[in-house]
Amino acid sequence: MVKNYYIKTNRTFSVLRKNAWVFTLLVAIGGLWEPKLGLLVILIMAGLMITGFFTGRFWCGNICPHGSLFDRFLLPFSRNVKIPKILKSKIFIIVFFIFFMYNFSRKIINSFHAWGTFDFLDKLGFVFVSTYLVVLIIGGITGLIFAPRTWCQFCPMGSIQKATHGLGRITGAAKKTEKKVTIECREKCHQCGKCSRVCPFQLTPYLNFSDNNQFNNINCIKCATCIKNCPAGVLSLQKERDALKLKGMGEEKVSL
Repeated sequence: MVKNYYIKTNRTFSVLRKNAWVFTLLVAIGGLWEPKLGLLVILIMAGLMITGFFTGRFWCGNICPHGSLFDRFLLPFSRNVKIPKILKSKIFIIVFFIFFMYNFSRKIINSFHAWGTFDFLDKLGFVFVSTYLVVLIIGGITGLIFAPRTWCQFCPMGSIQKATHGLGRITGAAKKTEKKVTIECREKCHQCGKCSRVCPFQLTPYLNFSDNNQFNNINCIKCATCIKNCPAGVLSLQKERDALKLKGMGEEKVSL
């Protein structure tokens, strides 16, 4: 693989994605002086679990404050090289999730020792503040050394989204609501690999489209970076039923 295989390109296409990073600094830094700010993270956790149920890791690519910071400010300075396989492995992700959640839960339980006192909300909030700060530091260091979204490979909140998405698939809700990267017609793909070269997660859509022309990788964050950079302009985000219609239309054009 050539040294500069992965391309640095704009990943922030909306006002939210450009500015959500402010929340990260507000909590991780501002929370050191006002710990109650950490309680806002509870809303973040609720939001990512709800969206995860219906849309998979959409939150990671479009709403996540840390993701906004990584994509907007870390990308220009990152080496942006291949993320080590070990950091993407299921074993590492599971072990890190257990380690992270054990420490997080332990801190939450300890904060309840102050229940009924004026300090309780500060102590509880500081648990989230310190956690956000740790993510900022580890995510920042690994993002500079490897690629901006290195932390996201093993992020516990990402694992929770995948778990809730599994429930969404079981109930059938996700099938009706989730939009995935879809190719209009596989025959129109240039096989240039640019979708892979710009992907924040270093996935390979052009090699893994399903029979209904959708990219089903559970780690896809639906950020649309590949769509914006596709030379052929044949990629879009579609629900499954719409992808099937698009596939039919594409096949008709090719046959004509």
